[in-house]
Amino acid sequence: MFDHSHTWALVLAAGDGSRLRSLTTSAAGETVPKQFCSLYDGPSLFHEAVRRGARVADEGCICAVVAEQHRRWWEGLRSNVLRRNMIVQPRNRGTAIGILLPLLHIARRNPRASIVLLPSDHHVRREEVLSASLRAGAEQLRWRPDELVLLGLKPEEADPELGYIVPGPSDGRGALTVRRFVEKPDAAAARDLIEQGALWNAFILLAGAQALLAVFQDRIPEVVTAMTAALRKDELTGGTSHMTELYETLPSLDFSRDILPGRESLLRVLPVPECGWSDLGTPKRVADTLARTHAPPSKGRLAWSYLSLAAQPAMMSHGASC
Repeated sequence: MFDHSHTWALVLAAGDGSRLRSLTTSAAGETVPKQFCSLYDGPSLFHEAVRRGARVADEGCICAVVAEQHRRWWEGLRSNVLRRNMIVQPRNRGTAIGILLPLLHIARRNPRASIVLLPSDHHVRREEVLSASLRAGAEQLRWRPDELVLLGLKPEEADPELGYIVPGPSDGRGALTVRRFVEKPDAAAARDLIEQGALWNAFILLAGAQALLAVFQDRIPEVVTAMTAALRKDELTGGTSHMTELYETLPSLDFSRDILPGRESLLRVLPVPECGWSDLGTPKRVADTLARTHAPPSKGRLAWSYLSLAAQPAMMSHGASC
């Protein structure tokens, strides 16, 4: 049976979703970050990601990183994320910094934590398939304390707008080695990659907190040192001023481009069967997702709606951590 002990789900919800502004702009002209929007007037993508995390982690171990500039969209959300587990970024400094900040919080609270990184802008038709793979990946960490596990999704089409993982041979322990990554190949190259067994890179990663922190320390030690010091100072003062001040000087870094390259020997990929996954990254992919689920179009536009958060009371629960 799957053991939740020390497993944390980290929902990445600080992005701006700029490529979908044409679909996520309210009648008043406000652009809503796509993670706080929903398909079919249902739960927001953020809520769906939190529910995904609840399949592998207890409520007290579900964490989310959000952006200060999006406060009006997340502050009143009803979700299973405890208030103390909502980590607020002062400003956007790229996906690497967006992962490092909550990683430092989690590692200080539970040095033995295993972390499941979950983007909050995904839609999945068959959640049970992805959930089974998440649990399998979390189990893999029990005997891979120094390695990082990626979920690689079996492609359903040759999409040139996605990233691909080219796997190597089996490592003999239930996963595949990682040969290389290919970002956004053209359509012909994508078809060739799929024929070679390439998998979609959904940016779902599982790792021990210390192993993931070691990767950051190897790549950007000065940033890790500075953020650790700022976090300690803010804990002593009970504020956030030191981290906010530091963010003004931090570089913008991309996790896939600036942190992972050259670390293929530490990476393993776990193939995920077809589950109807989409990152909803472009208007076309939103339209394709709606077409595949036979959702009716709304009046003259795609059936994509922003949530009316004003109707939801601010109810974030408090509780013990893992």
